[in-house]
Amino acid sequence: MFFFFFNNQYIAIIGDIKKSKQLDDRKKIQIQLQKILNDINIKYTKDIASKFMITLGDEFQGLLGCGENVMSIISEIETKIYPVKIRYGVGIGEMTTDINPDLPLGADGPAYYNARDAIEYLKNNEKKSKASQANIMIMADGESNPTVKLLNTVLSLETVIKSKWTDRQREIIHEYIKNDDNQIKAAEGLSITQSSVQKSLSKANYYTYKEAMDIVSNVLSEIRRK
Repeated sequence: MFFFFFNNQYIAIIGDIKKSKQLDDRKKIQIQLQKILNDINIKYTKDIASKFMITLGDEFQGLLGCGENVMSIISEIETKIYPVKIRYGVGIGEMTTDINPDLPLGADGPAYYNARDAIEYLKNNEKKSKASQANIMIMADGESNPTVKLLNTVLSLETVIKSKWTDRQREIIHEYIKNDDNQIKAAEGLSITQSSVQKSLSKANYYTYKEAMDIVSNVLSEIRRK
């Protein structure tokens, strides 16, 4: 499956904390978020064209030259900052300014325009109480792009699955992922049986969720800046 119109593009990610003004300890969460972003910058340094950092009190952004780990990066931030909720705009496109690898501020171009439009779309959907409450949206040049529509449909469906997880299921899933999808190690980390991990993953429809995420990742992995 190849989508050549994505070739030689950048991927901008803008994250926006939901209901940030209602958070009890906003400053503490900002410090925690910046630490998470610092870890992302180190772990995914080969993918990053401009490092992730907080740009406003409630927002952060970063620029990737490769789409292979977009969903892994979002998933990692989402997991570590939980229960704080973040909406993510993912923009695919060119950049029209010089790129500072250490500072995303000042960089501009369609990649960031599309990411910003995605954030605004999600916000408007939430205000209208739309049925689809996805917290991740992808945008690229051309509103009728069928691949982007397909990806966003998949992301909406995985959001429905994820929204039904209990705190305990979420804890087991996070431990499972942390241990490289090893049920035995996840069970040891939580002092439960392997069968309990298996039952929890199955009841949470985790494997369906994982398959959906893999589909999105496989398409985005074709984006690579030459």
